[in-house]
Amino acid sequence: MKLTKKRKQVLDKLEKDKVYTIQEAASLVKEVSTTKFDASVDLHIRLGIDPRKPDQALRGTVTLPHGTGKSKTVIVLCSPDKEEEATAAGADYVGLDEYVQKIQGGWTDFDVVIATPNVMSKVGRLGRILGPRGLMPNPKTGTITMNVGEAVGEVKKGKISFRVDKFGIIHSSVGRVSFSPEKIAGNASEVLRTIAKMKPASAKGIYFKSIYMASTMGLGVPVDVKSIKGV
Repeated sequence: MKLTKKRKQVLDKLEKDKVYTIQEAASLVKEVSTTKFDASVDLHIRLGIDPRKPDQALRGTVTLPHGTGKSKTVIVLCSPDKEEEATAAGADYVGLDEYVQKIQGGWTDFDVVIATPNVMSKVGRLGRILGPRGLMPNPKTGTITMNVGEAVGEVKKGKISFRVDKFGIIHSSVGRVSFSPEKIAGNASEVLRTIAKMKPASAKGIYFKSIYMASTMGLGVPVDVKSIKGV
């Protein structure tokens, strides 16, 4: 495949076999982004773990200090006594039976589902729809809770969830191309520090095998894990 002039210019910005500091990567990912829209900036983290083992199937949450750059649509499935709290916190949709029925019909116009424990018998029926989309409420991600107001507030402020895939890789958004390099690096560092603290005791050898930062449809910039404080 013949390289376009623009593609060649982008490739020339990356030095062969060089691994960049988190700050350098945050600057470069902006330079090598070729989209006309405000693309997402993501981390792709390959870990030295075996996701088939229950204690190594990592899943968690992290609050990005500089937010996600995207407003998330939140639905709260709860009993009537929690509806006012959820609405006051900024939830976009609040209720139960009406929304359970809509979701069973295929409606999924939301980014995060929060549910109270006392309605999980009804929410559990939505597993086949929400599960494959990564939207099923889970206590490990703080999305099954009685403190719905707090949970909604955290999501709106930049709380995201992540989980390792079957290949041992975690894909996590850390902002948008329009963010400053400092904000991208700050968010990325927070994600990596959180994952570092979650290292399973049974995981042997190198934990962070590789880290790449990339924008949507952009080139991946290799990141040096040693450049991140606290990792």
